[in-house]
Amino acid sequence: MGAFETLRIANTSLGAHQVWLDALAGNIANANTARRTSEDAFQATYVVFDARADGGVDVGGFAAGDPEGRMVHSPDHPLADEDGYVRLPDLDMAAQMSQLVMAQRGYQASVQVTKSAQDTYSAALQIGAR
Repeated sequence: MGAFETLRIANTSLGAHQVWLDALAGNIANANTARRTSEDAFQATYVVFDARADGGVDVGGFAAGDPEGRMVHSPDHPLADEDGYVRLPDLDMAAQMSQLVMAQRGYQASVQVTKSAQDTYSAALQIGAR
């Protein structure tokens, strides 16, 4: 695999990891978004990845979380129904945070691969210039 191929694959990974990080940030930011019980809960965004035939990865699409969410008794909340309930998203914060760490590390690994490939190119150009 040549360095150009390595850069192309690392670039697809950088883009995919950035989309994943953005989706996770939105999910975490809305973890406590309350809605009326007559409305759908905030739906988490899950990124679907597709492997490319020539290497790398693409964002194949997005999946939405459960609109049912979970009912929480919070009678003092301004959106509470007559029984004192609001609808919150059904998010597992531990899973979201674990995925956030994985996405960050994947992004960092792709950056390091890109840097290494660039260093290899630079060294090759130095050799050719002598």
